[in-house]
Amino acid sequence: MSSYHLDHLQHLESEAIHVMREVAGEFERPALLFSGGKDSICLLRLAEKAFRPAEIPMPFLNIETGHEFPELIDFRDRRAKQLGAKLIVRTVDDAIARGLATPKPGIVSRNQLQTPALLGAIDEFKFDCCIGGARRDEEKARAKERFFSFRDGFGQWDPKNQRPEIWNLYNARLNEGENMRVFPLSNWTEMDVWEYIKKEQLEVPTIYFSHERDCFRRGGQWLPVPPPHTDPKKPDPYAGARPTEKEPIKRLIVRVRTIADMISTGMIESKVHSFDDIVNEIAAARVTERGSRADDKASEAAMEDRKKAGYF
Repeated sequence: MSSYHLDHLQHLESEAIHVMREVAGEFERPALLFSGGKDSICLLRLAEKAFRPAEIPMPFLNIETGHEFPELIDFRDRRAKQLGAKLIVRTVDDAIARGLATPKPGIVSRNQLQTPALLGAIDEFKFDCCIGGARRDEEKARAKERFFSFRDGFGQWDPKNQRPEIWNLYNARLNEGENMRVFPLSNWTEMDVWEYIKKEQLEVPTIYFSHERDCFRRGGQWLPVPPPHTDPKKPDPYAGARPTEKEPIKRLIVRVRTIADMISTGMIESKVHSFDDIVNEIAAARVTERGSRADDKASEAAMEDRKKAGYF
């Protein structure tokens, strides 16, 4: 009698596929959060393995801050088209115009404004579940969350009142107006993600690899210089995020390790051109993945506060 043993990546893949199929079986109107980043790229491959040859039974949803890398938007749109999926995009600008989000004076980053934009999209399309690519190794607040993360009628998360998940049994019951966030990659690490991308030979946005880019130093990290402002009839969307006279621009060979928007994503000086290079660089790294995110560095409690308010 032969036995079959799953290796580490196969076990993680099997677990994530099981979670995705649970979502499809338990919820009426789920959505998959797809930004084009490495974690959501893995989610797309897992969805293919969970549901093919049938169509992926949920639309893709992305909330734009308006400060995205052009390379990321191009990749997101092309990948959704390749899969024949419905891509729903909602923006912070639209949320501001509708009165759902209010910018705070002096705050340049729009990451916090994604929360009301996301909650507005959930309400607009009556989504009862959103699948996200968060992992427990990313950040302290992420580590507190379970596979099925219950959100109340206001979209809020209470870390002290989470549902038990014994023997991989998930409680998906919801009342009207409540919703669930589900994280199939909860037990994955950054290394697992890149090992899986390498194993599956998945395409990723070019900014994950080393390239030349104009950067400037702010807050102890290199930030990318935003695109030029070309329409004088409209306000500069990157106002406040451009380098000042005291922040000289340097042309560097850099890449992103984790992607937010151009205002929050710190670039790392690096010379990697393959998946093997990335894996080796991560193995030697002494800084956490989100250590290059300006919005997370602002406060250790920043992520948990945002998640309690309804963030991804």
